[in-house]
Amino acid sequence: MPSNSNYEQIAEAWHDRKSSLVAATLGEEHGIVMHAMIPFEMGGGLDLYFYPNGIEGTGFATKELSDHPTKGSSNDVYDLYELVMFTRLPLDLKLFRDESTAFGQTYTSFNAILNAIALFSRDATLNPNETCEFPEEMDIVGGKCLIFDGYASHQDSDAGTFGILAIIEIFRSEMEYAQTEGGGKLIELLKSAGHYPYSDMNREPVA
Repeated sequence: MPSNSNYEQIAEAWHDRKSSLVAATLGEEHGIVMHAMIPFEMGGGLDLYFYPNGIEGTGFATKELSDHPTKGSSNDVYDLYELVMFTRLPLDLKLFRDESTAFGQTYTSFNAILNAIALFSRDATLNPNETCEFPEEMDIVGGKCLIFDGYASHQDSDAGTFGILAIIEIFRSEMEYAQTEGGGKLIELLKSAGHYPYSDMNREPVA
C-alpha cells in the first residue's frame, strides 16, 4: 500500500494535470472558486469552478469526482470524468445569491443539479446520451429533466481516458423523445437549433 504522503502527492499532481485538461477544453479558468463550507469528500457540497473564457457564456465545472488518477466516477466511455454545465449568461459572481436575477437563479439551479448528479455518480454509471429525471418532491431540482453528453475526452498516462461529461437541462417532451428515438438524436436536434450545450430554458423545445 502506498503511504498517505505518496497518495496525496499523486492526487495533487493529478489535480494539476486535470485542471490543465479541463482548461484545454473549456478555456482559462476564472480566478475565483466557489468553495463549499464542508468538503464534498466529507459529505458537504462541491467546489464550483467557472469558465467564462471558452464558448459564449459561462461553464460551471467540478473537479472532485475524480480526486485521484485511479479513483473516481467512471462510465462506459471514460475511466474518470468531471461534470460541466453551461449557460449563455456572462459570469457575474456578485449576483450569485440574488435569485431575483437570471444569473442568481441559474447558479442556484446548476449548483443543486451538479451536487445531486455528483453524489449519484458515485454508485451509478452515467453514460453520454442517457437521460435523468429528478423526483418532483426534491428541493430546487424536483421535476427537472436532463441529458448527458460526452463533451471532451483526453488521454492521461495514469488516469487513462479522462472525460468531461456535460449535463444539459431539457424539456420533458425532449426527454421522452430521447427515450424513444435515442439520446444521440436529441443531441443532434439541440445542436442544429443552436441550443447545445446550454441548459438555459428560455427557448422552445426541439421535440
